[in-house]
Amino acid sequence: MRFKGLDLNLLVVLDALLTQRNLTAAASSINLSQPAMSAAVARLRDYFKDELFTMSGRERVLTPRAETLAPAVRGALLKIQSSIISWDPFNPAQSDRRFRITLSDFATLVFFEKVVERVAREAPAVSFELLPLDEDPDELLRRGDVDFLICPELFMSNAHPRAALFDDRFVCVGCPTNKQLPQQLTFERYMSMRHVAAKFGPTLKVSIEERFLLEHGLKRRVEVVVQAFSMIPPMVSGTARIAAMPSRLVEHFKKTFPLKIIELPLPLPAFTEALQWPALHNSDVASVWLREILLQEASRMSSPRDAKKGRKP
Repeated sequence: MRFKGLDLNLLVVLDALLTQRNLTAAASSINLSQPAMSAAVARLRDYFKDELFTMSGRERVLTPRAETLAPAVRGALLKIQSSIISWDPFNPAQSDRRFRITLSDFATLVFFEKVVERVAREAPAVSFELLPLDEDPDELLRRGDVDFLICPELFMSNAHPRAALFDDRFVCVGCPTNKQLPQQLTFERYMSMRHVAAKFGPTLKVSIEERFLLEHGLKRRVEVVVQAFSMIPPMVSGTARIAAMPSRLVEHFKKTFPLKIIELPLPLPAFTEALQWPALHNSDVASVWLREILLQEASRMSSPRDAKKGRKP
C-alpha cells in the first residue's frame, strides 16, 4: 500500500534497519530473506534520496537523514501498535500482560517486591520481566522496548514523562568488628579508609556518591568494585572495608548481615528514585493501571528521616 508515493511496508523495513544497524539481523527480525531485504533497502534509498547508512570500518553508521528518521518511524509504528492493532479493553484480573521494567537491585529489593506481591493478588496472570539498568535507557524508552524505567531522577532525560516515587539518602556502612571505623567519621578518615564501590553495566557507570567525588576531583581508595549495591554487605563483613549505600537497602540487609551504620561525611542531599515511561504509553490503559499501583505503593513508604528515627509512615 502506498501513501504519497511511499510503500508503507517499507517503514517496517526501515525501522528494523535503523534499530539493528545490520542487514542480516534486520532481515531476521522481520522474517525477510536477505535478497528481499537488500531490495527493500534499495527502494528506501531511492525514495529518500539518501544512502541511509555508510560503512566505517566494520561499523554501520547512520547518515544524518537516517538519524532524523529513526525516532519518527519508530514513533509512528508504536502509535499504530498501541492505538490500532493492540487496542483492547484492559481487565487486570484477566490480563496476561507482561511488563518489561528496567531497574536496579536497590529498587527491586526495597520497593518492587511490594509491587509484585500486590499485583499477584489483583492480577494473578500479569507477569514482569525485570531488566538491569542499560547504558542508554532513553533509547529503550524511545523504541518502546521497555514499559518503565526506575532509577534516580537525576539520571533521567526530559524526553519522556516521569513521576517521583520515593526519596533516599546515602550512609556509610562497615562491619561492627571494624575497629578502624569510629562512631563519627571525618572526611579525611573516610577518604583514607579502604572502600567497596558499586559500578554498573559494561562501562562501569558510577553511583551518586562516586559521581560527587569525581566532580570535585577527589579519589578514594577503592579496594573492591562490585556490580550492584546488594553485593556490598558480604564485601565489608569481617573486614576493615567501608562503603556508601542507600539507607533503605542497608535496613533491608541488616536482617541478614550485621552492619555498622555511620553518617556519610559528604554533603550529599537526598536523592529521588523516579518512574519513567515511554511518551507513547502515556494513555495506554494497562500502563496507567500499573503506574497508579507503583505510585500508590511508593506513597506508603516512610521518608529516609522517618526510617532513621524509627517512626511509622
